[in-house]
Amino acid sequence: MTVRLRPHHLLCMLTFIGKGYSPAFVENYKRIAARLSAGEEIVIVDGPDDVCAPLLGEGNPHCHRDSVTARDAKAAEAVAELIGQPVHQGAVIRLDAALMRRLRQAFAANTIRAACLGCDWQALCDGIAGGAYAGALVFPET
Repeated sequence: MTVRLRPHHLLCMLTFIGKGYSPAFVENYKRIAARLSAGEEIVIVDGPDDVCAPLLGEGNPHCHRDSVTARDAKAAEAVAELIGQPVHQGAVIRLDAALMRRLRQAFAANTIRAACLGCDWQALCDGIAGGAYAGALVFPET
């Protein structure tokens, strides 16, 4: 199986510690974190993905907003440059501990975070990155 992710969730997964928009969102993301940590592949999608699923039943989920699409474009560009692989609809990414370390180092160094500007979760993610990703659920640091 594969985990369907939109590009900016490649950044969000780095700092996911079990907080989110609702209990259903958090439980869904915890399942996704376990799948990613177990080595499931990621396939990049345009628009709402597996992380967004619990929000899609809401009246006007933010997942469809232009600002989120712009966030995806910035994240795709930054991550593609870092990993040397295109990040676009249908691209497959094989996540492992070494790649997570590279992504987290770049995230902590603020070199792949242009997509994060203006995000409601930015302060939380800053703290998690500054705390050596303690409590992160995708490929937890040991």
